[in-house]
Order: sequence, then C-alpha cells, then structure tokens
Amino acid sequence: MPDSSSPQAMRRRSLFKAAGLGAIGAAGLPFAAACSDLKTGEGSTQTTEGFDFLPEYKEWPLPAEPDLVGDPPNHPSAFTSYPDPVEAISEVPSGSGTYEFTVPFWGEAPSNDDSYFAALRDGWGGTTINLRQADGNTYADTSVQWLNANEYGDGILLFSWMLGSHTNFQETVVNSFYDLTDILKGDISGRWPLLAGLPTQSWAQSVWSKDPADPESARLFGIPSTFSGGPGNAMFVRDDLMDDAGIAMPTTIEELLEAARTWSDDANGKWAFGSIDWILPQMFGLIGDDGWSWDEKQGKLVNDCEKPEFTEMLEFRRLCWDEKLIHPDAPTGTLDGGAMQIAGTILFSQENPVRWYEYTALVKDGAATGSIKPLPPLAAKGRTPVLKASTSVDGWTFLNKDLSKEQVEELLDVANWCSAPFGTKEYELMEYGVEGDHFEYDATGTPIYTEHGTKIVQAPVNLKQYSGKVQKFLTGDPEVVQAQFDYNASVQQYIVPSAFEGVRIEAPAAAKSAAQTLSDQQNDIAYGRAELSTIPDIVATFMENGGEEAREFYTDVYKSLNEK
Repeated sequence: MPDSSSPQAMRRRSLFKAAGLGAIGAAGLPFAAACSDLKTGEGSTQTTEGFDFLPEYKEWPLPAEPDLVGDPPNHPSAFTSYPDPVEAISEVPSGSGTYEFTVPFWGEAPSNDDSYFAALRDGWGGTTINLRQADGNTYADTSVQWLNANEYGDGILLFSWMLGSHTNFQETVVNSFYDLTDILKGDISGRWPLLAGLPTQSWAQSVWSKDPADPESARLFGIPSTFSGGPGNAMFVRDDLMDDAGIAMPTTIEELLEAARTWSDDANGKWAFGSIDWILPQMFGLIGDDGWSWDEKQGKLVNDCEKPEFTEMLEFRRLCWDEKLIHPDAPTGTLDGGAMQIAGTILFSQENPVRWYEYTALVKDGAATGSIKPLPPLAAKGRTPVLKASTSVDGWTFLNKDLSKEQVEELLDVANWCSAPFGTKEYELMEYGVEGDHFEYDATGTPIYTEHGTKIVQAPVNLKQYSGKVQKFLTGDPEVVQAQFDYNASVQQYIVPSAFEGVRIEAPAAAKSAAQTLSDQQNDIAYGRAELSTIPDIVATFMENGGEEAREFYTDVYKSLNEK
C-alpha cells in the first residue's frame, strides 16, 4: 500500500527551490520582511515542508490489509468487514502522572469517572488524563482567553479551523506550548514506533517559528491528529423521499432548483433546505484558498467575491429564500438540519460525511426511516463541477511549556498508544470502549455501540483526536463504507489542488475582519434584509477595508511558490 507521505500519495511542491521560498515565507518569515508596506503582525506564513528536524518516518506495518484499496489521502482505503483486532503495543510503558487536557465537546459532556476513561488509563499504562471539556460552539473564541491566561491545563486540543479566531497564533504557539523538537527529532521508533509511523506531512504541518525573522528558528510544537484529505462535506438528500415524490437526482444547479421547487410546500411545513450557506459557493466554483485564486486571463489573484459566479450564487440563495424553499428560521443559524431531515421537514442538508454513517445507524436502531446519500458534484450553466479537498491534519494537541521533559515523554507514550490504527485492540478500546458496557459485537463480529457507548464514546471528541492514526480508513457500516468509497472515487476528477500547497497562512487582521463583514452582508442579501443591487457595494467595502491588502499579501505567497 502506498505510504501516504510518499510523492505518489500526495503531490508535493518543494518550497526550498532557488532561495528557499524566495524572499518570503520560508520557515515562517512574515511578509513584512519582504514587503515594507506591510506592518509586523499583519499576516505571516509558515512553510510545511523541507525540515530536517522532524521524526524520521518508519513505516508501521498494518495489522490487516483493507478490503478496498484507494489512493490516500484524497481517496482513503476502506474496510467493509471487521478484522480480528491485534495488539499494537506488546509492552506498555508505565506512567503515574495526572494531567488535565482541554478539549471541545458538542452535546452532553461525559463524566471523567466513566469506566471508559478508566479502561483507557489501564490500557496505556496508568497515566491519568482528566478532560476539561468546553462547549465546541464557542471553543475557538474562548480558547484565545484560556491561552492568554495560561488556563488550559497541561494540554489543549485545537482543530485547524479554530486557528482563525486567534489574532497571531504563531506568537501564541511559541509563547505557550512546549517545544517538542529535541525530544522528537530523528529516529524515535524505538520508544514511539506509531508516532514514527505518522506521515511526514503530519509533523511538518506541526511546525511554527520562534522568530518570524529567522528561518532557522522553525521548531516542532504540536502533536498532529490524523492526516486526511478528500471531500470534507456534501449536500445530503433523503433519497427515499425524493424517489417517493418522483424527483430525479439533480446533476446540475438548475436541476437542484427544480427539485427544490417540486418538494417545497411552505404552507404545509416542507422546505427543500435548512440552510445552504457554506455548501453552495463550491457549487458555483467559488473555492479560492482563503477566497483567493489565480486568474490566468487577468494575470493576478482575484477574490471569489470579484467573480461573476459570486453574484450568481447570491442570486440563487435569494431566489430560494424568496420562493420559500429554505426553512424560515434559517437566518437564526440554530436549525438542526439533521433532525429536520429525519423528520422529513427538509429534503437536503449540508453535512460532514460522518452524517452518512450516523443516519444509517439511526435507521437500523429504529430512530429514523429512509436513507440519505450525497448529491454528486454540481455546477451551473454547463460548467464543470469543482471540489475542494483539504489535504492536512485535522488539528493538534499542544502541551504546556511549563511541563518537564519527563512529563512530556510520558504524554508522548500515551500519544503513541493513541496512534494505533483500525485493526488493533488499542483502536477498538479508544473508538468503541469496553465490550458489554459501551459496545457489543453483532452477528458479523462488528462492534456496535450500546446506548451508553453512544453517549460516552461515540458522540464526544474525548481523546480520539489526541494524536493521529498511522493511516486513516473508511470504516463502519459495510454498505455505507462501500458507498462512500465509490463516491470518493467518482469525485477525484473534480478536485482542485490548493494554490498555496505547502504553506500555512495567517491572513492580515484587516482581511479577517473584512471577510467576516462580507459574510454577514451576504446573509443580509440572501435572507432579504438587503437588496441584490448592493452586491457591488459589499464587494467594494471588502476590498477597501482589507481585501486589497490581502491581495498583495497572498500574491507574494503565490509568486514565491511559483518562481521558475
């Protein structure tokens, strides 16, 4: 099976051709150093390739070969049957420390006293990690306060999408978190063989620079979670309801609109959509990285909002609102699209693919009826559909800089245990809990959550994101696994690579603020609070209040990456 850190598995672009990353961007060098009219702190970059101080990759042999072999990371391999789990770590190092980690949760937080956590503690050697669980809906913003006050315990989990809430995350990293470089560089396979088996990109994306003006100051700060790629979301449809209504699966935006009109009945409490705000731009080809993409005809970077498709997208959203194809409470942002789709109140729901498995499980448990499946990639006016696939780690666990080296090594022992992949006993305990309490085996030998397990193990994040698995697979209900595998295969031709591959970018603060204002103004138009005629005005406002500064910033990145 191809190694997901190999050139065959992921197209790589050297960032050190010619003179590193050109004059800017190498190992975190901010653009202020190369562009005198940008002020310090107004954006920075961090290369995520080319380091010589990362853990040396040593392939960790998989305990079982997948049933369906894909092309990771955008087309992960899959298991349609549950293998007999084997032990990944025969001799578990003993640990006696007690630590507290801050992690997000959505729903009801499980008790640290549950038997699940006791079993994990025994499994990885005795180290106690108590969870300080915080509301995931506000976690990104409140994490800024915890980090500033050093009130997050001994470690904190941050998903990559949360970093945008931090004004200068590079500064936060180097001032708050433990520098793991000296502990993890080189060959670590003797003590931490599973951490050594993580893809090199995982570790490379966990680097930040201590001194943005010094490329040599790049250091390793995060324990990466799982490295993944492929479609990150989709518009799921109740295909059973669509079939009952005689509606064909849409293959274009125009057909989607007709399907929505056929289904919706505002007077009788039926709407096509709960919301379409974050899935629709992709359908109109608006997939710029941070909103930016290179326009060959104009010979410059343009923002999605400058494209004619932006106006088309907003016109579509407004049309759906005016024709009452969207739930009337959509503007509140509080609708539970999944629950409404189960009830048959809405037909389409924008979701993460995990929802596919959850819905199928609910049907088998008698808590839902019918079935869902993702719409194929759609486009308007005869265009070719495009998809964005984020090839990256999901997030990181950062350890407090005040810990001792011995404490960090103990926590890395736990991280190594947590990196065991599907097909191991460690994975089974982490992902399913204790047999007879949190799960039972079904007739095929597959773990099925109990009611208690669903609440304690399946639903919360817990420590399942503490460190990445050596490889990510599609697993779960065999029919859904096969369907998702086939779906992933079918969309590969539409995936558009990032224009800024190999660089982590923190945009200027003014650009972040302008982007949020633009998002709010889009909603005003889409929900009838402002007129479509104001679209040129909101674009102009964006450009004047941070957009042009961002264009200059991202242009420097783009040109550095594409130097001949």
